[in-house]
Amino acid sequence: MESSLTSKRAPEPVGPYPHARRAGQLLFLSGIGPRVPGRSEIPGVTLGKDGRVTQYDFESQCRQVFANVRAVLEDAGSSWDRIVDVAAYLTDLGADFAAFNRLYAEAFPDPGNRPTRTTVEVSRLPTPIAIELKVIATI
Repeated sequence: MESSLTSKRAPEPVGPYPHARRAGQLLFLSGIGPRVPGRSEIPGVTLGKDGRVTQYDFESQCRQVFANVRAVLEDAGSSWDRIVDVAAYLTDLGADFAAFNRLYAEAFPDPGNRPTRTTVEVSRLPTPIAIELKVIATI
Protein backbone atom coordinates (compact mmCIF):
# COMPACT_ATOMS: atom_id res chain seq x y z
CA MET A 1 0.00 0.00 0.00
CA GLU A 2 1.31 3.42 -0.95
CA SER A 3 -0.29 6.74 -0.12
CA SER A 4 0.59 10.36 0.52
CA LEU A 5 -0.57 12.59 3.36
CA THR A 6 -0.59 16.29 4.05
CA SER A 7 -1.49 17.04 7.67
CA LYS A 8 -3.77 19.93 8.60
CA ARG A 9 -2.03 20.08 12.02
CA ALA A 10 1.43 20.84 10.59
CA PRO A 11 2.61 23.86 8.60
CA GLU A 12 1.96 23.59 4.87
CA PRO A 13 4.86 22.23 2.83
CA VAL A 14 6.85 24.99 1.12
CA GLY A 15 6.92 23.09 -2.17
CA PRO A 16 4.94 20.61 -4.27
CA TYR A 17 5.29 17.58 -2.00
CA PRO A 18 3.30 15.87 0.78
CA HIS A 19 4.26 15.80 4.45
CA ALA A 20 4.54 12.03 4.32
CA ARG A 21 4.34 9.03 2.07
CA ARG A 22 3.55 5.53 3.18
CA ALA A 23 5.22 2.54 1.51
CA GLY A 24 4.16 -0.76 3.05
CA GLN A 25 4.70 -0.50 6.80
CA LEU A 26 7.14 2.41 6.48
CA LEU A 27 6.32 6.11 6.66
CA PHE A 28 8.70 8.60 5.04
CA LEU A 29 8.35 12.21 6.14
CA SER A 30 9.49 15.10 3.98
CA GLY A 31 11.69 17.68 5.68
CA ILE A 32 9.67 19.30 8.48
CA GLY A 33 10.63 22.70 9.88
CA PRO A 34 9.54 24.79 12.87
CA ARG A 35 6.95 27.05 11.26
CA VAL A 36 3.77 27.38 13.31
CA PRO A 37 0.82 25.58 11.68
CA GLY A 38 -1.66 27.93 10.02
CA ARG A 39 0.77 30.87 10.10
CA SER A 40 4.09 31.80 8.59
CA GLU A 41 5.53 32.51 12.06
CA ILE A 42 8.80 30.86 12.99
CA PRO A 43 9.31 30.60 16.76
CA GLY A 44 12.08 32.78 18.14
CA VAL A 45 13.13 34.35 14.80
CA THR A 46 13.85 38.05 14.44
CA LEU A 47 14.29 39.31 10.89
CA GLY A 48 16.13 42.46 9.89
CA LYS A 49 14.82 45.02 7.41
CA ASP A 50 16.53 43.06 4.63
CA GLY A 51 14.61 39.89 5.56
CA ARG A 52 17.67 38.11 6.95
CA VAL A 53 17.71 36.43 10.34
CA THR A 54 19.30 38.69 12.95
CA GLN A 55 18.50 36.50 15.94
CA TYR A 56 16.92 33.12 16.61
CA ASP A 57 16.05 30.87 19.53
CA PHE A 58 17.20 27.39 18.52
CA GLU A 59 15.50 25.61 21.42
CA SER A 60 12.05 26.99 20.59
CA GLN A 61 12.55 26.05 16.93
CA CYS A 62 13.66 22.55 17.87
CA ARG A 63 10.66 22.00 20.14
CA GLN A 64 8.29 23.24 17.40
CA VAL A 65 9.89 20.89 14.85
CA PHE A 66 9.33 17.99 17.23
CA ALA A 67 5.67 19.03 17.66
CA ASN A 68 5.19 19.32 13.89
CA VAL A 69 6.76 15.90 13.28
CA ARG A 70 4.52 14.36 15.98
CA ALA A 71 1.42 15.83 14.29
CA VAL A 72 2.34 14.39 10.89
CA LEU A 73 3.19 10.99 12.36
CA GLU A 74 -0.09 10.80 14.28
CA ASP A 75 -2.18 11.94 11.31
CA ALA A 76 -0.50 9.23 9.21
CA GLY A 77 -1.27 6.46 11.73
CA SER A 78 2.15 6.29 13.39
CA SER A 79 3.67 7.85 16.51
CA TRP A 80 6.83 9.40 17.93
CA ASP A 81 7.98 6.12 19.49
CA ARG A 82 7.85 4.42 16.06
CA ILE A 83 10.55 6.64 14.53
CA VAL A 84 13.45 4.51 13.29
CA ASP A 85 15.65 7.11 11.56
CA VAL A 86 16.17 10.87 11.76
CA ALA A 87 18.12 13.13 9.42
CA ALA A 88 18.69 16.52 11.06
CA TYR A 89 19.70 19.60 9.10
CA LEU A 90 21.09 22.45 11.20
CA THR A 91 22.35 25.78 9.87
CA ASP A 92 24.96 26.21 12.63
CA LEU A 93 26.42 23.05 14.15
CA GLY A 94 28.92 25.07 16.17
CA ALA A 95 26.25 27.06 17.96
CA ASP A 96 23.40 24.55 18.09
CA PHE A 97 24.71 20.97 18.15
CA ALA A 98 25.02 20.69 21.95
CA ALA A 99 21.50 22.04 22.46
CA PHE A 100 20.17 19.70 19.78
CA ASN A 101 21.76 16.69 21.46
CA ARG A 102 20.27 17.69 24.82
CA LEU A 103 16.77 18.25 23.41
CA TYR A 104 16.99 15.08 21.32
CA ALA A 105 17.91 13.04 24.42
CA GLU A 106 14.90 14.56 26.23
CA ALA A 107 12.62 13.73 23.30
CA PHE A 108 13.92 10.15 23.13
CA PRO A 109 14.53 9.34 26.82
CA ASP A 110 15.04 5.57 26.40
CA PRO A 111 18.63 5.08 25.15
CA GLY A 112 17.78 1.54 24.08
CA ASN A 113 14.97 2.73 21.79
CA ARG A 114 16.47 5.81 20.10
CA PRO A 115 16.28 6.05 16.33
CA THR A 116 19.40 6.15 14.21
CA ARG A 117 20.40 9.70 13.31
CA THR A 118 22.44 11.72 10.88
CA THR A 119 23.09 15.38 11.63
CA VAL A 120 24.60 17.72 9.07
CA GLU A 121 25.20 21.43 8.75
CA VAL A 122 23.65 23.15 5.76
CA SER A 123 24.30 26.68 4.60
CA ARG A 124 20.62 27.47 4.25
CA LEU A 125 17.11 26.01 4.45
CA PRO A 126 14.09 27.01 2.31
CA THR A 127 12.72 29.45 4.89
CA PRO A 128 14.63 31.40 7.57
CA ILE A 129 14.85 28.45 9.96
CA ALA A 130 17.75 26.88 11.87
CA ILE A 131 16.59 23.25 11.87
CA GLU A 132 14.69 20.77 9.72
CA LEU A 133 14.08 17.05 10.34
CA LYS A 134 13.48 14.26 7.86
CA VAL A 135 12.09 11.14 9.52
CA ILE A 136 11.35 7.50 8.74
CA ALA A 137 8.92 5.64 11.01
CA THR A 138 7.02 2.38 11.06
CA ILE A 139 3.24 2.11 11.05
